[in-house]
Amino acid sequence: MAEIRNYTMNFGPQHPAAHGVLRLVLELDGEVIERADPHIGLLHRATEKLAETKPYNQSIPYMDRLDYVSMMANEHAYVMALERLLSVDVPVRAQYIRVMFDEITRILNHLLWLGAHALDIGAMTVFLYAFREREDLMDVYEAVSGARMHAAYYRVGGVYRDLPDSMPRYSVSRWHGEQDVARMNANREGSLLDFLGDFCARFPGYIDDYETLLTDNRIWKQRTVGIGVVSAERALQLGFTGPMLRGSGVEWDLRKKQPYEVYDRLDFDIPVGVHGDCYDRYLVRVAEMRQSTRIVKQCIDWLRAHPGPVIVADHKIVPPPRAEMKADMEALIHHFKLFTEGYSVPEGEAYAAVEHPKGEFGIYLMSDGANKPFRLKIRAPGFAHLAALDEMSRGHMIADVVAIIGTQDIVFGEIDR
Repeated sequence: MAEIRNYTMNFGPQHPAAHGVLRLVLELDGEVIERADPHIGLLHRATEKLAETKPYNQSIPYMDRLDYVSMMANEHAYVMALERLLSVDVPVRAQYIRVMFDEITRILNHLLWLGAHALDIGAMTVFLYAFREREDLMDVYEAVSGARMHAAYYRVGGVYRDLPDSMPRYSVSRWHGEQDVARMNANREGSLLDFLGDFCARFPGYIDDYETLLTDNRIWKQRTVGIGVVSAERALQLGFTGPMLRGSGVEWDLRKKQPYEVYDRLDFDIPVGVHGDCYDRYLVRVAEMRQSTRIVKQCIDWLRAHPGPVIVADHKIVPPPRAEMKADMEALIHHFKLFTEGYSVPEGEAYAAVEHPKGEFGIYLMSDGANKPFRLKIRAPGFAHLAALDEMSRGHMIADVVAIIGTQDIVFGEIDR
């Protein structure tokens, strides 16, 4: 008898959202996976250690670069942990703006996930559709912060500035004539809230388009139904959160179970799966985009009716307005001290978690009374999900590993933190 041995293969480093930072060592029996060993650390950024060397307010932009598809959601957990240590009360208008941008971020994340996941499995059109919609929301990011991705918009005590009264507009160029530009600018004539209102009116129709392409598509179902099944009990044991946990039928969402900001004032549902396979997780995320649109609409209505401050007026932690700084010596000193030394935070520890698009994203902060953290620990949802990759892919074929990596919605910035 010839000796039959399992074959070990390098799978990657690859994955569209991981640009060469996930290496899987697969142990194969023919084409069936016996064992999958994820190797991480190829992107290691030492974010936690970097944050311990910088004043608190200088670490906000690092948060954007953790999960670089869910930028503002990362910032939110960080500033919330700091606000708990400082006992800061955030103005209600700022809370609504934060919630609105958390949900815009959730839609942005799920659109990229949907496009990349579909592309992985072989559907090209969805990717192009999803990026068309992302473009509008990226414009909203840019309008409030000046950056399309790494916004650094949230601040301890509120947000950087109020929502703008106008949107950036297209101008006539050699590619677009006057008629084209008038059509492209039709929904940009008003404020940012008007533009978002127009987007929320259009977006459910776009989601219907994605579902027409995928939900009952027999190839899509062959590639996702019954693949990577995780029971509700096992999902809890593995530390799953977010759509990975809800896809297995557990109705757990921090926005409902441990409400923060103004989520307890808003009306929305928690989509839940039944079978815990890749297909159910797809359905949950698509339904989440619909719920996020509902939340954004409610925030728009409230923000239109309630003007007010968007950040606390305490100049010990928030810089004074620039106009004031030019004329007032005390304001200048506050400004100088904040941007050179930052502020000291009382001794203690705090944990703040948000319902990030990928699951529970938490920041655990320890302060020893200095102007920088004694310890910062990030609870990244993707880390627990990746740890389950071996269990989820055993007994499946090599092609199914692609679908399982896709359904986990992994971004390595937060895993290799």
